Amino acid sequence: MWFLFGLIAIAATCVNLYLYVKGKEYKFAMAAGLSFTALTAVADYSMVADWVRAEDWSALSDVVPIMSTTLWVLTVISIFLNISPMLLEIKSKK
Repeated sequence: MWFLFGLIAIAATCVNLYLYVKGKEYKFAMAAGLSFTALTAVADYSMVADWVRAEDWSALSDVVPIMSTTLWVLTVISIFLNISPMLLEIKSKK
């Protein structure tokens, strides 16, 4: 599920940037991109919780250290890309 949410978040972010470049309303796509980024992180957390309940320690030790860093980096990138049209709009008004 986290993978699907991640793909939707990437697509929504691309739509957000495309709409901004075309000069159209982009805020719904921005909200969708940020929302699906959050859902990706929550779905990944749920997967890890399932592994803890199943006591699958090898899966946890293999995946969690890498996924933790990856989720942080991708979430920060997603936030920056999704709000960059708003920042550019503010900058151009000054």
